[in-house]
Amino acid sequence: MSDQAVADRKLSIDEASAVAGVTRRTIYNWLYAGKLTYVKTAGGAYRIFESSLFRSGDDGPKAA
Repeated sequence: MSDQAVADRKLSIDEASAVAGVTRRTIYNWLYAGKLTYVKTAGGAYRIFESSLFRSGDDGPKAA
């Protein structure tokens, strides 16, 4: 798998919490604080970009 493919991988809330080793609530807190890059599906579900779970620093909201 290339680096680009990993950077573009989108995770559900459950998947993101498992990968980061935190609770679902923490993922939601990070979303609302603008710490994660995400998209919302047509049905309203969040999809978090895997690369945003491990970036350093706070670059502000990252809604895609």
